[in-house]
Amino acid sequence: MAKIKAAIIGSGNIGTDLMYKLENSDVIELIAMIGIESDSDGLQRAKQKGYKVFSNGIQAIVENPSMVDIVFDATSAKAHVHNAEILKELGILAIDLTPAAIGHFFCPAVSSLPTSLDIMNVNMITCGGQATIPIVHAINQVADVTYGEIIATISSLSAGPGTRANIDEFTITTRRGIEEVGGADKGKALIILNPADPPILMRDTVYCEVKNMDEAAIRKSIKEMVIKVNEYVGGYRLRQEPMFEGNCVTVLIEVEGAGDYFPPYAGNLDIMTAAAMRVGEDFARRMLTKNMIETTI
Repeated sequence: MAKIKAAIIGSGNIGTDLMYKLENSDVIELIAMIGIESDSDGLQRAKQKGYKVFSNGIQAIVENPSMVDIVFDATSAKAHVHNAEILKELGILAIDLTPAAIGHFFCPAVSSLPTSLDIMNVNMITCGGQATIPIVHAINQVADVTYGEIIATISSLSAGPGTRANIDEFTITTRRGIEEVGGADKGKALIILNPADPPILMRDTVYCEVKNMDEAAIRKSIKEMVIKVNEYVGGYRLRQEPMFEGNCVTVLIEVEGAGDYFPPYAGNLDIMTAAAMRVGEDFARRMLTKNMIETTI
């Protein structure tokens, strides 16, 4: 079966976890892992697996522009701003796993694939956004969310240098996602790095104020959304039943990772890479269909 060729730029925790996931894709063939430190664990593992390995960053794509059709960017928000310009000029789709927020915001459980392939940059928002925006959206569908606030708590061991360097971008981008994708009139986002030992699973608190309180409809909408997210993130679940008080709804989410690279406590890596893989595969199928039509013509 034909596959679309892809590369990962960024050999840290997120990029390496994504590498393991893409091995199982039916429509994406991972060609290369790109980083900036030749001795990084991600590049060493990629080399052992037989992938092409580069340690010169985006320059590897510049020097090999026909190598891939999709680049998954798992670097940093600042680096992606530079990388995005280059990838756009080369006509390569960028799936951005940083909180740079310069591309089309995308959450697989909520967003619809664009009708054309004109979009060249897709932003995966943040790990906290991928975990909580579906819940905000589910509540908004039936109750009209006027204010949505989320608190994402992750193990400090799962937060690499890229995550730590992007805390400000995380809060800003997640807030935008709560509003623009989740549908809340106003949003707010917080992140907590928990140093507990043993490490905790990723936990997210979603707090929404609504105009039209309907407990039964909200419960049903939330549970349907959890099932939808669980289709591509197996460890995504409610920690308990939604809580109601006045015009407020509180939802507690837990995300257990698949353990592809980091241990299962790193659900923040898992939900981000699983969502990126789902979006990448959707675009890859669209590309393959387009290629088939053009070949037939």
